[in-house]
Amino acid sequence: MNTPRYMLDTNIVSDVIRNPHGSAATMIESVGDAQVAISSIVASELRFGILKRNSKRLTFLVENLLDRVSILPYEDKEASHFAEIRLDLERNGTPIGSTDLFIAAHARSLDVTLVTANVREFGQVSGLKVENWVRSNP
Repeated sequence: MNTPRYMLDTNIVSDVIRNPHGSAATMIESVGDAQVAISSIVASELRFGILKRNSKRLTFLVENLLDRVSILPYEDKEASHFAEIRLDLERNGTPIGSTDLFIAAHARSLDVTLVTANVREFGQVSGLKVENWVRSNP
């Protein structure tokens, strides 16, 4: 399998589900499903969300989307990136949430662009390419 160019953050996947004709969904269609993937960390967050909501409709929508994109496993090389990023952010006094740290490490280790609406937080991670495919609120 070829490595995709983009890794979607949880908030982008959520946006695509809520707004299937929005800018993020349009960008995915434009670049093609083969060029996007999600981390197994994001899949975990999404599955937690559907369990918490206990909605058959949401479960259907999330599982349908998960069937369309590659889910990339979190492996040992990502763990090394996690440690480096966490140390760097702590030294700079700019720590980020632990789940976001795992996602950042995964994207950076694969040298893919992380697509997120949370550019401010992920933008603090050295060497991580970040794009926002949705309009954010100022």
